[in-house]
Amino acid sequence: MIRILLRWLLRGTLVVLLLLVVVLATFRWLADRREDQIATQAAPSGGTFIAAGDVQMYVQQSGRADGPAVLLVHGTGAWSETWRKTIDALAAQGLRVIAIDLPPFGFSERRSEISYTKEAQGRRILAALDSLQVGSVTAIGHSFGAGPVIEAALAQPSRFHAIVIVDGALGIRTSTDTEKTPTLSSRLVGSLLHNEPMRNSVVATFVTNPMFTRRLLQAFIADPSRATDEYVQLYQRPLSVQGSTPAVGQWLPELIAPSALSASEDPQAYSKLTMPIGIVWGRLDTITPLNQANRLVELLPQSQLVVIEGVGHIPQLEDPERFNGVLIPLLRHVIESPSN
Repeated sequence: MIRILLRWLLRGTLVVLLLLVVVLATFRWLADRREDQIATQAAPSGGTFIAAGDVQMYVQQSGRADGPAVLLVHGTGAWSETWRKTIDALAAQGLRVIAIDLPPFGFSERRSEISYTKEAQGRRILAALDSLQVGSVTAIGHSFGAGPVIEAALAQPSRFHAIVIVDGALGIRTSTDTEKTPTLSSRLVGSLLHNEPMRNSVVATFVTNPMFTRRLLQAFIADPSRATDEYVQLYQRPLSVQGSTPAVGQWLPELIAPSALSASEDPQAYSKLTMPIGIVWGRLDTITPLNQANRLVELLPQSQLVVIEGVGHIPQLEDPERFNGVLIPLLRHVIESPSN
């Protein structure tokens, strides 16, 4: 009897695994068919492509050309247009607003041989500022975009008049991080991430699949109803660009299991940031909880923390009017403050 049960259990497991492989392969095939647009042709006509080191980066600008420069750097899955209500609000204040698409997201160039480490992304930010002939900038980094901003500021602090971190996903180390040994689950995740065909199939199924855009967006925000059709379509727009799935697959290990520790993850590095710093956080953020903002305040004693009630990880989307109402006076404060 036990042998029969074990035999059926084994058969059932094999059937489930086979179905899983078929599903993953199907969504990978659908991604190849869906991702058929050339970025330079699909990108909104209001932006431009500029040289940003090793990639052509899509950039949108607004406001006064001679106003103080403010750089907007988006988070995971987002792109420059997801800042639209903030772009318009800041431009109305007489600022020169620059919103970039940080690869592999948006319409910036995707290539298989480029690096997606935080350091490499920081170098692209600096190269973009060079191409735009921006000498000094106030940079706003959201979520994973905060890491590259910090990397750029640590590399060339004189280029950054001020920084604003919005619900930053920085992964700052603690004193015990170096003592941790890999768990079985972390080793399994690492194996999956380095298996390119399997990794890309998973990405095609759950990340770049338009069927899951709304669900992913809802996972990041406090009120699921804020994942409106308008926002879902906005996030989906760049997913038709050629090479989206393999590019996101190549980037994913740097988010989940980076191959090396970056400067922005080193708590001691933050003492080198002496410019004015603002920190904006959603009270209900479950992706990067509020205690991470409090840690930043400890590392950056010159910083100013503003907590927005009732919103989660993407306050500029969840309540753009209230977010802009907080951001504008904070920007005015850090821009007018002397930079060391």
